[in-house]
Amino acid sequence: MWMRSTLTYRTSFVLLTLAQLVTSGLDFVVIAVMFAHTDTLGGFELGEVAFLYGTSGVALGLADLLVGSAQQVGRRIRDGSLDVLLVRPVPVFAQVAADRFALRRLGRLTQTGAALAWSLVLLDVDWTWDRVLLLPWMLLSGTAIFAGIYVLGAAFQFWAADAAEVQNAFTHGGNTLTQFPPHVFARDLVRGVTFVVPLAFVNWMPALHVLDRPDPLGLPAFADFASPVVAAAVCGVAALAWRAAVRGYRSTGS
Repeated sequence: MWMRSTLTYRTSFVLLTLAQLVTSGLDFVVIAVMFAHTDTLGGFELGEVAFLYGTSGVALGLADLLVGSAQQVGRRIRDGSLDVLLVRPVPVFAQVAADRFALRRLGRLTQTGAALAWSLVLLDVDWTWDRVLLLPWMLLSGTAIFAGIYVLGAAFQFWAADAAEVQNAFTHGGNTLTQFPPHVFARDLVRGVTFVVPLAFVNWMPALHVLDRPDPLGLPAFADFASPVVAAAVCGVAALAWRAAVRGYRSTGS
């Protein structure tokens, strides 16, 4: 329904999609400006940073497209319209994820996908079978991790009522963080996004193996391949949190 509504005004849809593509592209312009003044950033060359930027951006873009609308659940909780979703013969999560579905988010996905494709042209990597397999696993696992964080943020809003900006700190903020090499950040921060909020497994850990770069934390080699396990754990926790939140919901004003 939301897609049909969007495509009714096609010119508006195209302009909004292009606007998001350009806005998203400004992040990469910042990276390009940095490399106009230096050859490496944290020991990483332009193609390698573009690879981090592309993998993180595609993962966030897919998660945002699929479940990004869940962050609007706080509005429905405040005005009581969530009650309408509860009485429909459709899972509440499916309705929340599809609520006001924004097809224009394809703009971000297109831009970051183009950056990823360009980085693969620049990279001088020995594409062994394990590196080839890691690339799609990295994108799928990163998407699942960001999606899990979206759902956790949505579940938190059942108690906080409006925590969309807190959620954005971990999704869009996490995307900005993982666009850059882990070596440019303080070690305590890298530990935090590895063991507390596992954003490092979106792309840092597998990318270090693909790019043949050392791990700043010195973790065992199997950690480079742990993204699917971490993604499953994050999604499992998110599912439990969402289920508890919906079961504990007592309607607005209760």
